[in-house]
Amino acid sequence: MPQWLCNQMMRAFHQKDRKQIKLLNDCWYFYRTKQSPKEQGTETVFQ
Repeated sequence: MPQWLCNQMMRAFHQKDRKQIKLLNDCWYFYRTKQSPKEQGTETVFQ
């Protein structure tokens, strides 16, 4: 996950902004589906 997306996701969770969380989740899903199969194995998981 890109650092900018991770930072925004953490901020949205801390502020309990459900609309922003949903938007960022959709962005992450879109980003992952557009990655090539070779690049998908190098990503880190946000916890």
